[in-house]
Amino acid sequence: MRAVLQRVSRARVVVGDEEVGAIGRGWAILLGVGPQDDERAAAWMVDRVANLRAFEDEQGKMNRSAQDVGAEFLVVSQFTLYADLSRGRRPSFVGAAPAAQAEPLVQRVVELLRGRGFQVATGRFGAMMQVELVNDGPVTLALASPGDPWGG
Repeated sequence: MRAVLQRVSRARVVVGDEEVGAIGRGWAILLGVGPQDDERAAAWMVDRVANLRAFEDEQGKMNRSAQDVGAEFLVVSQFTLYADLSRGRRPSFVGAAPAAQAEPLVQRVVELLRGRGFQVATGRFGAMMQVELVNDGPVTLALASPGDPWGG
């Protein structure tokens, strides 16, 4: 499982003319699922993002977690995180999990975050979405579950 985390002061997702999800201060997460991913990868990802100390304390140091600051989450499925750009000029997405596997795992990440008490908004799986955000910092981090070629 791969994620690009952007610490935001606000973010939203629009499909067509409809806002389908919006948050205030927290994390906008672009989340990709690979064919090797399962429930353990989802639980690992949630534990990492919930406890990652990337919010500032009183001294301005990144020392607080999402849990500490009551952050919100916007989770957007992003199969393009598995793009293979090694050949040609058009990305290949054969490394991404099929929708039948990916959608339930993205939903599981959302459920696990909500189970920890977080406000969680989402995009719409498989839809053409417009993601708008104000990156706070800017802080952008890449994260991958153990066993993923990105690292972990």
